[in-house]
Amino acid sequence: QVRLVESGGGLVQAGGSLRLSCAASGSIRSISAMAWYRQAPGKQRELVATITSGGTTNYADSVKGRFTISRDNAKNTVYLQMSSLKPEDTAVYYCKVDLLRWGDYALNIYWGQGTQVTVSS
Repeated sequence: QVRLVESGGGLVQAGGSLRLSCAASGSIRSISAMAWYRQAPGKQRELVATITSGGTTNYADSVKGRFTISRDNAKNTVYLQMSSLKPEDTAVYYCKVDLLRWGDYALNIYWGQGTQVTVSS
């Protein structure tokens, strides 16, 4: 069994910073891509940033230059450092992890439970 636990959300003023974490645990053989998504009220879930197993990153245009995704492979953890936050960044943030469990032969996708980020103006 695999579990993803997110932390780090909260309330912050515009211009402030937050750091999200998502730790994967359980019967994990290897982790491929890791990513952060977000979903604002009344809107579809959207991709925020991705990072490959080799460390290649990609960002949504709306967060480029403000957010940084990183990972610690030894801890099976992905981070999202968010700076210069804007009210429009307010959303529930979800991590997504593509991983291979022991005994499996194909990647499975796992989602975190979500963490609320609220940016006040």
